[in-house]
Amino acid sequence: MTSLTLYELEGCPYCAKVTAKLDELGLEYDSVMVPRSHSERTEVEELSGQTGVPVLVDEEHGIDAMPESDDIVEYLDETYGGAS
Repeated sequence: MTSLTLYELEGCPYCAKVTAKLDELGLEYDSVMVPRSHSERTEVEELSGQTGVPVLVDEEHGIDAMPESDDIVEYLDETYGGAS
């Protein structure tokens, strides 16, 4: 079982940026596709306080809900990529 969960939207370029990094690092993750309508993204809003995606959850490292693709990519590199 993986500790990573990515809330994403099909066709979202910011989500694709994060999934590319996850794939590059060879990380397994659960993908949760969210509704296209922001008003229906209640699960994401409850987690992160906003309705935008992507949002990453990393239970193993205590990340409850990290928004913003650039921040997520940087976090993944630092935590799983062996970058110093």
